[in-house]
Amino acid sequence: MEVINTSGRRKTAVARVYLSKGTGKITINGRDYKDFFPSPVLQYYCEQSLIISKVREEYDVNVNVKGGGITGQSQAVRLGISKGLIEINPELKPALRAEGLVTRDPRMVERKKFGQKKARKRFQFSKR
Repeated sequence: MEVINTSGRRKTAVARVYLSKGTGKITINGRDYKDFFPSPVLQYYCEQSLIISKVREEYDVNVNVKGGGITGQSQAVRLGISKGLIEINPELKPALRAEGLVTRDPRMVERKKFGQKKARKRFQFSKR
C-alpha cells in the first residue's frame, strides 16, 4: 500500500501529512479530527481539499501537527492534504488552485522592536 508523505505550513504551525488508500478516516496526532478541532469551521478546513477534489471517502489521512494555534494548525493540515492529492493526481491542481488551497500563506507575525510596546505600537509620547 502506497503512502504519500507531504507537509503543510501556516504561521508557525507545521503539519506532516500521510495519505493512503482507505475509507476517509482523518486522524490528527492520534485523535479523530473532530475531537482535535472542536469548531465546525476548523473541521471543514481539514476536509476542504478532499471535498473539492471529490475523494473524501477514498483516502485515509494521518497527520502529525505541532506549533502555532488551532487555526494555523488546521490550515497547515489543509495545505498538506492539498499537496498530497496533487502528488497522487496532478489533474486536481487547477481545481484546488482555484480555491486557493495550493499556495502557502506567507504571512507571519512581525517581531517586536526594542523601545516599543509591540511590533508597531509605541509607548505613549509625552511632550512635557
